[in-house]
Amino acid sequence: MSADGISGRLIADARYVLGAPARAFEQVRYTIVGLKTGDVPPRRVAAKVLATSFALLMIGALLFPIYWIFLASLSGSGGSLYSSNDFRLWPQHPSVDAYRWVLGGMEISSLEIGISLLGYEIALNTPGVSTTVDCAKYGGCSDFPLFLWNSLTVAIPTVILTMCVVVPAAYALSRRKFLFRSKILYGYVLFTQVGGGLGVAALIALYATFVQVGLDNNKLALSAYYAATAVPFNTWLLKTYMDNIPTSYEEAAMIDGASSWRIVWEVILPLSKAGLATVLVFSFLAGWTEFIVAQLLLNADKYTLPVGLYSLVGKYSTPWARFSEFALTFATPLMLVYLFVQRYIESGLSFGGMEG
Repeated sequence: MSADGISGRLIADARYVLGAPARAFEQVRYTIVGLKTGDVPPRRVAAKVLATSFALLMIGALLFPIYWIFLASLSGSGGSLYSSNDFRLWPQHPSVDAYRWVLGGMEISSLEIGISLLGYEIALNTPGVSTTVDCAKYGGCSDFPLFLWNSLTVAIPTVILTMCVVVPAAYALSRRKFLFRSKILYGYVLFTQVGGGLGVAALIALYATFVQVGLDNNKLALSAYYAATAVPFNTWLLKTYMDNIPTSYEEAAMIDGASSWRIVWEVILPLSKAGLATVLVFSFLAGWTEFIVAQLLLNADKYTLPVGLYSLVGKYSTPWARFSEFALTFATPLMLVYLFVQRYIESGLSFGGMEG
């Protein structure tokens, strides 16, 4: 798929998400008109209102902890995070100092205009020069930009390495017959279950191995480790998607003279986009959220966001407002990734056979 095709799909997805309020408003308007004309029975509307209200109540209960974290990020001390006394739906004296502290160290590409970011008046200079927000008055800048860069340079290679191994492996296991195929499949299933039970012994062996070969404090080596742990499960997952693609599609392409590579690129992969999106999410999560191994292998200058977030926890006190805002900013990319791939995952669940 070309870069233009990918960007076009992302733009279409963004428009689809942004158009959700308009679609909801149109449905409400249609229902009201139907009630007035008698085309829509009141009983059906009442049932939908009750079902929607119950769903909103459940969603509110699930999202309330996130809202509580958001309230803590707006409070000066973050006290609402650990105390329910005098709880308010909105802080009495909201403050964005935590956001200024977390985002204050972000470098912004220069333009020939001045902008305001979270209360900062930033005078930007000539093009090609970057300027940094002065946040000394807020207790110094956080290391969030460094942690963000480290997480990106770990998560993105993890996704690339995982996809480079998972896609051909899943295709071979799904569409090809070869010697020891069933044994390899059983091996993949076995490796999906290995890991958690080894515990501390595995961590000690892992650390010793990385130190022996000189790959400790190496982000690319960490990405390779994450990719290796993500390959078994994601290969089996993508294989199940490819198993649901009718072989008649490939046979029709072969009759038309398509080569094996073209069949994979133009038939198998497009029909497996739901599985590819799922694998992309899981592999991104492996590099973005993992904490224990990252803390074990990396030094402070290469901490990823989960380790950087943990470093805010003090022995005697913790800046809960800053901690909360850091956590929300850390979780935002995950929300965006899920938002854009949700449709593809849902479409894969409803994938059926050939049309007549």
